[in-house]
Amino acid sequence: MQSEALFNPAADRNKDAIVDVLRRVLPKRGRVLEIASGSGQHIVHFARALSEIEWQPSDADAAARASIAAWVQHEQLPNIAQPLALDVHALPWPINAADAVICINMIHIAPWSAAQALLSGAQNVLAAGGVLYLYGPYRQNRDHTAPSNAAFDRSLRAQNPAWGVRDLEDVVVTAGQSGFEFVETVSMPANNLSVIFRRRKTKQPGAADP
Repeated sequence: MQSEALFNPAADRNKDAIVDVLRRVLPKRGRVLEIASGSGQHIVHFARALSEIEWQPSDADAAARASIAAWVQHEQLPNIAQPLALDVHALPWPINAADAVICINMIHIAPWSAAQALLSGAQNVLAAGGVLYLYGPYRQNRDHTAPSNAAFDRSLRAQNPAWGVRDLEDVVVTAGQSGFEFVETVSMPANNLSVIFRRRKTKQPGAADP
């Protein structure tokens, strides 16, 4: 393995639980764009488990992209592309279309504007019926779901007041304004949630234009 490759213990712990949900909610074939791929551990695991899908990693950080490229080279999988330099705030994104978009553990370690930009950008690249998959900790009914999540939220906000565990209700409303319908949540390990949306087939009142 190249020295640029990073290793995230949390990514290693949750990869199997996430792929179980992805196997059910993603299309069987097509191109899946991962936003904020981080170390690259997740996407090589997903590409190995879901081999009929073409996987496109991305990250705004150059060190993360170097790590992703190192993992991709090490695994030598034919269904995973080289990482894109993609900042969700920089529209349009450097990819025109995808069949699904996934984003794991990003929107709480970023300003709220990153969540808004993620939803807006995903709307632009997904056709009607396309899946948007989010993973991470969320508040529900304006409260934390576990003491560990409350402590994590405090630690995030101590690092940067613009960060923090998001209210699921706010994410659902903002997604609706960007042309997505909420499908379901799935309880995950360590008090996280998988949150699944689908791109609406027709524009709804108040939704942004594609």
